[in-house]
This record gives sequence, structure tokens and C-alpha cells, in this order.
Amino acid sequence: MNLTADYFNDADKAREYLEAQRWPDGPVCPHCGSLKATSLDGAKHRPGLYQCNETECREQFTVTVGTVMERSKIPLHKWLLAIHLLGSSKKGMSAHQLHRTLEITYQSAWFLCHRIRAAMADDGSTPMGGEGKIVEADETYFGNKKERRTTRTSGEPFIKKGKRGGPANKRPVVSLVERGGSVRSFHVGHATAATVGKIVADNVARETRLHTDESRLYTEVGSKFAAHETVKHSVGEYVRGEVHTNTIENFYSVFKRGMTGVYQHCSEKHLHRYLAEFDFRYNNRSKLGIEDTERAARIIKGAEGKRLTYRRPDRSPL
Repeated sequence: MNLTADYFNDADKAREYLEAQRWPDGPVCPHCGSLKATSLDGAKHRPGLYQCNETECREQFTVTVGTVMERSKIPLHKWLLAIHLLGSSKKGMSAHQLHRTLEITYQSAWFLCHRIRAAMADDGSTPMGGEGKIVEADETYFGNKKERRTTRTSGEPFIKKGKRGGPANKRPVVSLVERGGSVRSFHVGHATAATVGKIVADNVARETRLHTDESRLYTEVGSKFAAHETVKHSVGEYVRGEVHTNTIENFYSVFKRGMTGVYQHCSEKHLHRYLAEFDFRYNNRSKLGIEDTERAARIIKGAEGKRLTYRRPDRSPL
């Protein structure tokens, strides 16, 4: 990654880079989709302003309209630098570090990070796996809830039994990883067979071979796939031929080290955003031939059609 590139240091160069990435064939009106637009660059208008020539539209727009960057006061070259840094750092980059690097306030850096995570999020519309492919499924528990649980992570009532009893008081995360492919993670309220089973059934193609540990969460849903093969961690079995869940365990290792060592604190309502960030970097890793520049370009592409505001339309905070 060349951090000395012009578009990391000049707002106009950054705008030109964004336009080339978003509109390779010329400006497109984000309001109506028309390819007919006139540049309004000049003394009376700010750089990068266009006007749609469709009679029923005639709206003005810039390259940031209809993206997570819309109406942001942060200069575009700082946006691009933040996108590159967050996309290329394997375990993430804290808002405190970005606020020092970009020389913006911590509050701006924190919100900028969440906007970038929104751009990283996958819509999950494409089924994982397929004929002859393997998907590993597993769940983990991360962080502490603000209030002590009165139920177990499975949703069952908690009954304390001696010193080792007690609710885990952690947030359940369910992940699916296609062997040699992508990962998809979900934060759930309770890791029950019904909840986990629905996630697996909704996201994995039926022709797939499903690999899990011996958890009963996957017993019923596993019968819906071409094969359901398990390893028994309780007796020290972690690999049996090509049957294992080591791929998803490795993903969880990077996720937890990043969350503990870099971010340190994450409120439960934002956990899904951090999962999207770690999913994105895994799904666009170097091993798949995707390097920093291409990774940043994919974040810019993912920024289209998404908005993340400080307050919702009903004025309640995010």
C-alpha cells in the first residue's frame, strides 16, 4: 500500500479517485440512475458537483451522495486513508489510533469507523458451499454483557451448582466458514438449536458437507445436508482425515485477539458491526489474491446505497 499516493494527501485527488472507482464510465445520478449529467465545476459551485439532465429529476449530486460518506465533514483524502488502514490491518485499528493518525476528533474517528464497517457488511444473499464443498460451523462466546444473565447462553434458566456453576455472561457468536472460501458471522441473543439451526439452514446450500464439533446444536440441522461430519473435542479429537473445525477456530482466534488487543471494549449493540469488519478482511484476504488496493476498492464499492446517521428518523440514537 503506497500511503504517499496523491489521493491520500489531497482532497481533490481523492475525489477524482473515488469518481474513477464508482463511475468508471462517467457520472451516474444516484437519484434516478441516469447517465446524463453535467459538471457544475466552476467559481460558483464546489468542485465535483454535477446536475442530472433528466427532466423529471434535475437533482444535483457529488460522488459521495448515496454512500456512507454522504454529508460527512471529514475531507475525502482522510476517508480514503481510513478505508485503507482499516481494510489492511489484520486485527483492525482503533478509533483512538485513527483520530491521532488522521488528526480528527475521537468522536469523528469512532463514527467514521462504524460507517466503514457498514460498507464492509455483506448482504449474505449468496448461499455458502455447494456440491463437493465443505462448510464448517461453530459458535463462540465473547465479551461480557452489561447485566448478569439470569439464563444460560442456550436460553435455559440458570441454576447455580457449586463453584463451577453460573451463567457464562458472554455474547454468543455463530460463524460459518467455507473451506478455502468466505466466512459469515452472526451475533445472536441465545445460542439454541433453533436459532443456530436457522442460521445454518438459511445460509448453506443443501449439497454441502457440514463439519461441526459434537455440539447438539447441529444434530437436527445437520441431517438436511449432503453429510454432517463431526469431531469430538471432548475426547481430544480435533482432526479425523479432512474432518475438522480448525478453519473456523483460526478465524475466531484472529477475531478475539483483535477485539481484546485492539478494540478492548465493544458494546453488545455494535458487535454485529465488528463481526462484519473481521468477516470482510477474511473474505478479502491475500491468500485469495486480494491485496490492499483491491480491498479498499471493494469497501468503496460496498459503500454505495448505505447510510449510517447519528440518529434514526425517529430521532432515537443509534
